[in-house]
Amino acid sequence: MFDIDEKSRMPIYEQITENVKRLIIQGVLLPEEKLPSVRSLAQELTINPNTIQKAYRELEREGYVISRPGKGSFVNDMTETMNREHIKTLTDEVESLIKELVFLDVPGVNLKELIDKAEREKEGHK
Repeated sequence: MFDIDEKSRMPIYEQITENVKRLIIQGVLLPEEKLPSVRSLAQELTINPNTIQKAYRELEREGYVISRPGKGSFVNDMTETMNREHIKTLTDEVESLIKELVFLDVPGVNLKELIDKAEREKEGHK
């Protein structure tokens, strides 16, 4: 379920948080689904339980997980958060492409025309 690369420069707790986020975004882990307990996941991955706990705390801080005392950690309903994450990812990609196009001397007017065209097409589909 979790891909942990012990040779990676990324800390193990970050690998766990990224794995859980990916599984939530892909719909593998569903809202209100219980995550494995800290102890069981630590045994499964043969890593320190404190590492799992740190990952779960980070996921809770970011809103991906809800902790229920005495019951465990559960996947939060991430619809709004996933939309924000997806928008940020796409925005970063667009920004990178725009920088490349500007570097290649494509006039800003042409880029604006692309945006206007996309907006017109969207309006036409309503």
